Amino acid sequence: MTKRVLVGVDDSEQASAALSFAADEWGDADLLLVTVIDPAEAGKEPGAGIPSGAEQWYERRKSEAESRLSEVAESLAVTGSVETDTAVGKPAAAIVTYAEDHDVDHIVVGSHGRSGITRVVLGSVAEAVVRNSSVPVTVVR
Repeated sequence: MTKRVLVGVDDSEQASAALSFAADEWGDADLLLVTVIDPAEAGKEPGAGIPSGAEQWYERRKSEAESRLSEVAESLAVTGSVETDTAVGKPAAAIVTYAEDHDVDHIVVGSHGRSGITRVVLGSVAEAVVRNSSVPVTVVR
């Protein structure tokens, strides 16, 4: 049976490092590249608070995510399959839930490298994924 590896993808350098690591380490696996759209970010943009504004914000984010995922997927030199998808919600919870719902064997995420008080104050998606996942998680810095 082929291993299924979920890789969290956003536009950060850490996510790029995680993707490279996953492709090198599990190039023969089925890679699932997932970007999470967090509705909490909509509140930071003017006009997103009205219903049509929220829908436009979501559609724009989804389109940007799909573009990024397509570009990244095409750049990978792997022998296994590559699937792309978007999820909606708080990033850590959405990644863990997606992994559970899609029979994932392993999760790879990038870390922003925060430590000490900044990690406590700002939180960490990678840390929350590690704490809540039922499958092994690799955090790449």
